[in-house]
Amino acid sequence: MTLVTLSACLASSVALAWQGELDQLKNRWESVTTSSALSAQEAPLTALAAEAHELSSANPNVSELLVWEGIIEASLAKAKGGLGALDNAKAARRALERAIALDANGLDGSAYVTLGALYDRAPGWPVAFGDDDKAEEMFKRALTIRPGGIDVNYYYAAYLADEGRDAEARQHAEKAIAGAVRAGREASDQALKAEARALLNEL
Repeated sequence: MTLVTLSACLASSVALAWQGELDQLKNRWESVTTSSALSAQEAPLTALAAEAHELSSANPNVSELLVWEGIIEASLAKAKGGLGALDNAKAARRALERAIALDANGLDGSAYVTLGALYDRAPGWPVAFGDDDKAEEMFKRALTIRPGGIDVNYYYAAYLADEGRDAEARQHAEKAIAGAVRAGREASDQALKAEARALLNEL
């Protein structure tokens, strides 16, 4: 085996190692966020966030790991709620921005979707970084990458509904309902479809 071949094999082994750990994190996140009541999610998501941060720190140039760290931190912020969630929301934003710096597509737009939701939900200045205009910018970026995505269309629809733009909200809620479920994200995508249907019924 040549030195070049050996180096390639070692690099592949390292990649496979973090991919396996990430797959486990994703599966556990999917289970927690779709099978547990929101009030019961804080403890398991806290553990997942710590593991995700450790994994991304060990592989700092892997955008996908940072996106998932951001997604998990954002989910933890949602589970905590209130001012106690701000540190997690800020950690999520940092991870997602670093991910985008490494990969402008942000894992097929997922980084932009989560950033959009964070900007939409977080309190504004001086308490936190919430910003309606920035939220819409993030959602629109995600839509350019994955226009039929269930997640981006649902979260953008919810944003538009809050802004009183009901006609646009209906369009995106309908797109979320019609969207294709992603492999490995079946439960969470189906949950978002259900939320999109509920939102559509309210509009």
